[in-house]
Amino acid sequence: MIVFYSSAVDGDIAVLDGEEARHAIQVLRHKPGDQIRFSDGKGTWYDGVLERSGKKECLLRIVHRESMPERRAYRVHIAIAPPKNMDRLEWFLEKAADIGLDEIPPVWCRSSARTTLRPDRLEKILLSAMKQSLQPFLPKLNPALALNAFLDSLSISRAQRFIGYLDSRSASPHLFDACTPGKDTVVLIGPEGDFSPEEVGDSLRAGFQTITLGPSRLRTETAALAATHIVALKNDLNSL
Repeated sequence: MIVFYSSAVDGDIAVLDGEEARHAIQVLRHKPGDQIRFSDGKGTWYDGVLERSGKKECLLRIVHRESMPERRAYRVHIAIAPPKNMDRLEWFLEKAADIGLDEIPPVWCRSSARTTLRPDRLEKILLSAMKQSLQPFLPKLNPALALNAFLDSLSISRAQRFIGYLDSRSASPHLFDACTPGKDTVVLIGPEGDFSPEEVGDSLRAGFQTITLGPSRLRTETAALAATHIVALKNDLNSL
């Protein structure tokens, strides 16, 4: 099933624009009268009849809508220090969105090898993954923040907080054991050069708990994806 995305739903009218319109008209050759399935990215599926077509904008008349319940009782935030290779970050976003990811706050750390992002490109990756996995919820890409600013932004959050940092002087629990099912969860994954001791200290003072993801040293994007899956798995097993 090919589905589309619209951020412009007003009553019984919706608009497909940009790449969504181009795909519908130029690639799939939809014509007025055709029925199109789409989501608003906020949990509602729509069936709309194409009334006016154009290469840059399509007008749909909504004939059916179905609001989906929240997919789960908890939210997952993976705060990741973007790796130097953008392909790796894009790979993570695509796979994590398939598994079930709610928000991605990129963070800049002292050892970050990358200092710029293309949010428009990353949002397209998330949108494509949402449609491919037939999910009606679009993961949110937050603005990139320096680590200290990110920690300050969580000052009133009640989510359980974990930082992927293995200190050889102490034994950190595995994320699977530390994670409590049913609670909002934030996992902080550092850059290739790891967190500095000062960054770890700041995170601990902000309520984060150090965890491990296993005995192997993982790449940044692999660790972030493993964390996403572990949280989802712990919650899925708890619901059986």
